[in-house]
Amino acid sequence: MSSTDHSVDQTLAYPEPPASPLWHRHSPKARPLTDAQRQRNRELLLLAQPHPRPRSPRTTETLAEAS
Repeated sequence: MSSTDHSVDQTLAYPEPPASPLWHRHSPKARPLTDAQRQRNRELLLLAQPHPRPRSPRTTETLAEAS
């Protein structure tokens, strides 16, 4: 019998640890961002986007003609 033959609904050998207390928020709601913070976040997101590298223009000359 292989180890893959076990029942799928079997309980875990070790239970999951309880969630970290840092996950629980004590305040009812997060502070809203100011307009300046929103604008800064937008700018940083744009800067973080991958940009294709600019290609150098190809010359129409062949290597033999260039030398």
